[in-house]
Amino acid sequence: MPRLLLLTDRGQLPPGRGLVETLASCAAAGATTVVLRELDLDEPARAALADALSAHMQVISARTVLPGVRGLHLAAHQAVPAPGGPPHGRSCHDQAAVARAAEEGAAYVTISPVASTVSKPGYGPALGAEGVRRAVEAAGGLPVLALGGVSAGSAAHLSAAGAHGVAVMGAVMRAHDPAAVVSALMAELGE
Repeated sequence: MPRLLLLTDRGQLPPGRGLVETLASCAAAGATTVVLRELDLDEPARAALADALSAHMQVISARTVLPGVRGLHLAAHQAVPAPGGPPHGRSCHDQAAVARAAEEGAAYVTISPVASTVSKPGYGPALGAEGVRRAVEAAGGLPVLALGGVSAGSAAHLSAAGAHGVAVMGAVMRAHDPAAVVSALMAELGE
């Protein structure tokens, strides 16, 4: 599991910038893995987007399996997929959900929100570093990625709280220079 996981949201991109272009620049800065969300698109459109993104980095599909993806990222409420599918991770919002995900065979979890976030305002409360610590304890060695309001200024602090790494959407998607944000995050994470 990489220490930096990107999540897509093309609705947050600055006008005139495309998602593939943005993620290609992030890959050039060292990002290796992305969770493809874009859940408003139909499955054929998401599959085509996954294929285009896979030229630049490993793609994990949110909620549904798409051809050629490296993994599946489940929402907090989704059932565990049948055995034999790609490895899966899960969105978690408290330590009980993290413990359940570990018991159910998740390959990693995200814990969110760790801070207030522009991407999902009002979602919370923010768990902070202490919430990350509790999630890591509940994970029993499973990689925990801190998500929600993560910035280049907070990544090292969250890592020091025990997070394997961070998962970032808005800070990269909205950035004037997404590659610079990725570089700063990776430097904070010691990558």
